[in-house]
Amino acid sequence: MAGRRGALIVLEGMDRAGKSTQGRRLVEALRAAGHRADLLCFPERTTEIGRLISSYLEKEKNLEDHAVHLLFSANRWEHVPLMKDKLHQGITLVVDRYAFSGVAFTSAKQNFCLDWCKQPDVGLPKPDLILFLELSPEEAAVRGNFGNERYENSSFQKKVLQSFYHLMKDKTLNWKTMDASKSIEDLHIEIKSVAEKTMKDIQNKPLGELWK
Repeated sequence: MAGRRGALIVLEGMDRAGKSTQGRRLVEALRAAGHRADLLCFPERTTEIGRLISSYLEKEKNLEDHAVHLLFSANRWEHVPLMKDKLHQGITLVVDRYAFSGVAFTSAKQNFCLDWCKQPDVGLPKPDLILFLELSPEEAAVRGNFGNERYENSSFQKKVLQSFYHLMKDKTLNWKTMDASKSIEDLHIEIKSVAEKTMKDIQNKPLGELWK
């Protein structure tokens, strides 16, 4: 097994699409099948930067939009050494939200372009698979707890979705779109199958760098 690395698998999509549920289930299923796998969620709210982001998302603090974007990116960068270490040990990382969410949400605001939004994340570990859990903003809005956090309103979510579609045109990345309106179990089976194939395909390939 020496030298075989873990896969970097990212779950992306709109708020309430089921990313957290599917991420947890995927890690549990991979471990049950004998794989080494860990879950990582961004923003990772336990660090100082993460706590600041959390208070912003929960509407306790107001921060300037450029500063917020850079904080989200910094929160990803501060976990890069740990991520690389685990991947090179052969541990597959399932990541709930990554740079694509950061870019999609900020670029949906006024006066932000995709290129500026991508710059801070250039060079992050490149995902081997990005699973986009597709759910309409209308369906998301009727799911539990929608509206609790800052960006959870349907008109803004529609703009975010357009930004995601733009990012998905990048053929250097392995995007797979999943129908998030399916039952939790059916979606899980589909995700597990794609994830295990990816893990097998990349185990002897070097880890890439995002947007380079």
